[in-house]
Amino acid sequence: MSRRAYIATRKGLFTLERNGDTWGIASAAFLGSPVTAIAQDKHSGRLYAGLKHEHFGAKLHRSDDGGKVWSEVGTPTYPERPEDVPAVMCPVRNIEIPWSLHMIWALTPDTTIDGGLWCGTIPGGLFHSKDHGETWELVRSLWNLPNRSKWFGGGYDYPGIHSVLVDPNDGQHVTVGISCGGVWTSTDTGQTWESRCKGMRAEYVPPEIADSPDIQDPHILVACHARHDHFWVQHHNGIFRSTNGGEQWSEITEAGPSTFGFVAAVHPGDPDTAWFVPAVKDEERVPVDGKFVVTRTRDGGRTFDVLTEGLPHQHAYDIVYRHALAVDGSGNTLLMGSTTGSVWSTANQGDTWDLVSSNLPPVNAVFLASDNES
Repeated sequence: MSRRAYIATRKGLFTLERNGDTWGIASAAFLGSPVTAIAQDKHSGRLYAGLKHEHFGAKLHRSDDGGKVWSEVGTPTYPERPEDVPAVMCPVRNIEIPWSLHMIWALTPDTTIDGGLWCGTIPGGLFHSKDHGETWELVRSLWNLPNRSKWFGGGYDYPGIHSVLVDPNDGQHVTVGISCGGVWTSTDTGQTWESRCKGMRAEYVPPEIADSPDIQDPHILVACHARHDHFWVQHHNGIFRSTNGGEQWSEITEAGPSTFGFVAAVHPGDPDTAWFVPAVKDEERVPVDGKFVVTRTRDGGRTFDVLTEGLPHQHAYDIVYRHALAVDGSGNTLLMGSTTGSVWSTANQGDTWDLVSSNLPPVNAVFLASDNES
């Protein structure tokens, strides 16, 4: 059972600590600065936080003592575009995709080496560090893919890597989710890549290219820890599931109020159990009928429970972003933060929810620390 959690918000990083069944805010860091990503190396306990300063741009910080003290480390840096390499233009906005860091959107430890860390960014570059984030190298095999010319921004102007999954049984097996660029996997630590989008569809393009892998918009990609070949995706066009590492996807068409949303979480030991937060898409992006709910399946998407107890039933306009729903190692405790700065917890897989806070800045991400954190 996790006893510490971190809430990354538009104006700082907040540490929560649990006393019995009750969570409370213990401390704050980076006040006033947007925190866009948070991760932990479970073996060493080190924490990493990605920031997006208004004036100084994206920065990365590391803590070796559970978040008490933070030190700035290296920031992923794009190389200069070679003169003989043509610019890539966004096919939707018709603007040049820059060779410069806009935002750190995903941080994932690399289990193959001590100090290894993956970083997904906007504008669509994947970076790797071998020294606890001190230095970074752009994964050019992915950046140089010809397919990248078809990628475009979803909620942001440029495409972005928001999900980086590392197989716990094979650290060379890395899978990334890109908005909008689909799902890509590597079995050789990022030397080569293969598209994994068969079965997905996109309603926001002409029907004749709706199944094109390079324009799919997976809002988030998650995998079951115990069965890492079992993936769930909350896509712009609904919920998709794969039981073979993304080689084939099946669409879930019925899931409560709607199948649109930004976030998904999967039980670490049961690939058939997953959670989502539905909303009305595109023009509104608010909960259906102003009623904030969580949906849960325990049978691989055949049926869903609509979970409401402890959540606001009317005039609620909370949206939960891609990384703002987390489940702990037991699969029972979940933590969720919204765009209104509200945070809820549950200790029974979502049957009932408790309000932790309603006064934080808008939440970008939540993270439940491992039990062995220092």
